[in-house]
Amino acid sequence: MAADRLTIRLGNLEFDHVVYDEVADVLYLSVGEPREPARQESSPEGHLVRYDGEDRVIGITVVNAKWLSERDGEITVSMRVGAEDPAPALA
Repeated sequence: MAADRLTIRLGNLEFDHVVYDEVADVLYLSVGEPREPARQESSPEGHLVRYDGEDRVIGITVVNAKWLSERDGEITVSMRVGAEDPAPALA
C-alpha cells in the first residue's frame, strides 16, 4: 500500500494524498498529509469523512472502492454540510 502521485478532485476538494489498499479494497483520500481529524462521520454509503477543527473536509475513506466502481461505474460519497454556512466544509 503506497501513496501515488495522483490527485483526485471532488467538487472544490483536491485530495493530493491518495492510497489504495488493494487487498482490503479501501481508498484513502487526504488533503495534504493524513492527520488526526477533529471529528469524523460515516456517510450514508458507509464511507468515512474526516473534518478538521474548522469543519473542512480533510479526508475520505472509501470502502469497497474498486467493487463499487466496477458495479456502479461511479462512487458516491454523501456529506452533510451545515445549513447555515456550508462554505467551511467545502473549502
